[in-house]
Amino acid sequence: SAHVHIDRQRHRPGAAMSPMRQLALDIGLAPVPTLARFFAGPNEAALQHLRLAVEGASGGALRSCLPVYLWGEAGSGKTHLLKAVQEALRTQGVRVGWMQASTENPPAFDEDWAAVLLDEVHLYSTGQQAAAFNWFVNATSPATGAPRWVLAAGDLPPADLPLRDDLRCRLGWGHVFQLHLLDEPARRAVLRQEADARGVFLGDEVMDYMLKRFSRDLGSLVQLLDRLDSFALRTQRAITIPLLKTMLETE
Repeated sequence: SAHVHIDRQRHRPGAAMSPMRQLALDIGLAPVPTLARFFAGPNEAALQHLRLAVEGASGGALRSCLPVYLWGEAGSGKTHLLKAVQEALRTQGVRVGWMQASTENPPAFDEDWAAVLLDEVHLYSTGQQAAAFNWFVNATSPATGAPRWVLAAGDLPPADLPLRDDLRCRLGWGHVFQLHLLDEPARRAVLRQEADARGVFLGDEVMDYMLKRFSRDLGSLVQLLDRLDSFALRTQRAITIPLLKTMLETE
């Protein structure tokens, strides 16, 4: 177990901290989603479009202002891409509005926003739909100055969304990309990449076990990896199939 902890300290920030403090800080720490860490596979066109949109965004201005809507089943990477765009813009000093299904009281539209990001639109309540419509109109209306960018995502194509008509129509105005689930070799590559980003070793036998017995949904697999990483740190044990089974029995 000492080897496991030393390995973590080499891969993670703060290696000079005391072992107990290092442990406390590391638990639950997941890398921030980035466009560079998105494994595109069959979704390369969507990734390249978003890269171009955020490239060189500075002074609050974005190159493209045509709305973009991403749709696909759970685990296809929609939320990762929206959060990656948010992070890319944040690092360039660009402010954005963010709403998802768990946003209980969406704020009023802010004139300082350069973009509006709407995630999980298929789950929006009546109040969230009203706020999203307001954001969309303000973002795309010339009356508020330079147009802002709208990037939205949901599980269904725009025409099939269970939303008010005016919002549903607007979500289909611009570029629409369907995201597809990755096949098993690609999911395996993503899990390897995510494990490396966390500084943990994920053996082939553990990966085989995860891919055969758990959801095909990549988001769920990454969450499982996060739980396993934290559990291994707390128990000071290497990540193995017995450890995974123990975690599932005790958590």
